[in-house]
Amino acid sequence: MAKRILANGNEAVAHAALEAGIKMGVGYPGTPSTEILETFSKIGGHAQWAPNEKVALEVGIGSAFGAARTIVTMKHVGVNVAADPLFTVAYEKVDGALVIVVADDPGMASSQNEQDSRNYARAAGVVMLEPSSSQEAYDFLGKAIEISERWNVPVFLRLTTRICHSKTIVELNNLSKSTIEPHYEINIPERVMVPALARVAHRRIVAKLHEIEDWACEADSGMTFEKDGDKSIGIITSGISYMYVGDAAPEAGVLKLNISYPFPNKVVKDFAAKYDKVVIVEEGDRIIEKDCRMIGVEVVGKPEEFIFGELDIARTTKLIAGDGSPDAPAPKGRPPQLCVGCPHRYSFQVLKDLDAIVTGDIGCYTLGVMPPFEKIDTCVCMGGSIGVGLGLRHVLPDDQARKVVSVIGDSTFMHSGLTGILEMVYNRPKTGHVVMVLDNSITAMTGMQEHPGTGRSLDHTGAYQVSIEEVCKGIGIENIAVFDPLKEQEEMKATLKDYLENDKIGVIIARRACIIAVKNIIMYNKQNNK
Repeated sequence: MAKRILANGNEAVAHAALEAGIKMGVGYPGTPSTEILETFSKIGGHAQWAPNEKVALEVGIGSAFGAARTIVTMKHVGVNVAADPLFTVAYEKVDGALVIVVADDPGMASSQNEQDSRNYARAAGVVMLEPSSSQEAYDFLGKAIEISERWNVPVFLRLTTRICHSKTIVELNNLSKSTIEPHYEINIPERVMVPALARVAHRRIVAKLHEIEDWACEADSGMTFEKDGDKSIGIITSGISYMYVGDAAPEAGVLKLNISYPFPNKVVKDFAAKYDKVVIVEEGDRIIEKDCRMIGVEVVGKPEEFIFGELDIARTTKLIAGDGSPDAPAPKGRPPQLCVGCPHRYSFQVLKDLDAIVTGDIGCYTLGVMPPFEKIDTCVCMGGSIGVGLGLRHVLPDDQARKVVSVIGDSTFMHSGLTGILEMVYNRPKTGHVVMVLDNSITAMTGMQEHPGTGRSLDHTGAYQVSIEEVCKGIGIENIAVFDPLKEQEEMKATLKDYLENDKIGVIIARRACIIAVKNIIMYNKQNNK
């Protein structure tokens, strides 16, 4: 009998990766995707955190060029960081399967925007599969590998928050492993994207996408699923929305698109012809709706209200009825805040005392925007605090410019802060600039993951530890100071005041480990007799 486990979608993908013989799992942690690689490592797979998603994808591309089955994981905003290599590898031949597992966060439970990664599939020309349950998350990783190896292309596997974190029964079906050992074959025409070769490659990938579309329309491809129903209404849907449709409109005919790109045009046309009215139910942007209209299929799309947030059964019922009235306001919850005893609290008190203009970043410390500190004035993207702060420094009157401080965390500094430090040294504002690195020695917001500055790898074993202060010194920062914000708060305030008033280029590192991370590492060491 097949082994059965209770697993969420992230865990299901991890088990599928192990069963399918994935040689390399690489990514950057970000809710709701983080547990994929953590679980993969725990059950015996080779997994590693990269400094950011761009590097993760580049490592994954190299692995796939070496004929090894590979997964790369990230959340939706991580695709923005990985977009540069993504758009080019779409043109290139991968000899091993390359599956990019992206986890979207509709409703922004833990994100700064609500982007829909299906747009990236269309823009880059990358196949995208969408599971609707943990079982399909497991099965579709196998399908993604099949497509990637058959056509030598990268494939997206798109999860969303409910798929990532909801547990269902999963049957582990012993996915077939690759029979090819990793090796490299020189293939300049399909791997070196200089303009002359890229022009040919662009035509090649478009032709492959047409082939994949034709295959997806075949009954035995498994890329669509159709349920007959009352001919008065047919519903086209994908992903988790399919589950809601089953409860909200059990009488309706349903076409579930397991592949959302390339769009299975023929299947959609044939389905639509059977029903008096065709309604689109999809979470996020109006992607399926627009694809249907592009091929001349008349559909009822969703009111604007349903572009925002996650769907559920109640919202899906309203959507199908065409009821675009605003949802009832959610009950008020407890606002998030920095943990009691968090070392960041002492740093934000210093910034508040000095009335700084704080350009912020992505991490626990973003909660400095909340009372009692209210000392984050901007927040754009990972690493954006430094560039935004420099922009303000260049244009503000001197008295205001001297108040600007960029705040970034240690993991975010490793992710994308280095280029901002280079900009600070290269294009120096006349009033100088100060970056505060709030170093709690972990990637705390996503669940205590390691990074190059912790001295530990994904599985918490020892690794080379990158020094923030030595990196800054090597780049050319003249003024670098390191403080324990709990024990040396006044000294840190005096140094920051000096840097601001005297037009200095400087980096202040407020270093004190997150107490939760310390507890976890102690427990890990005890469990492993270290």
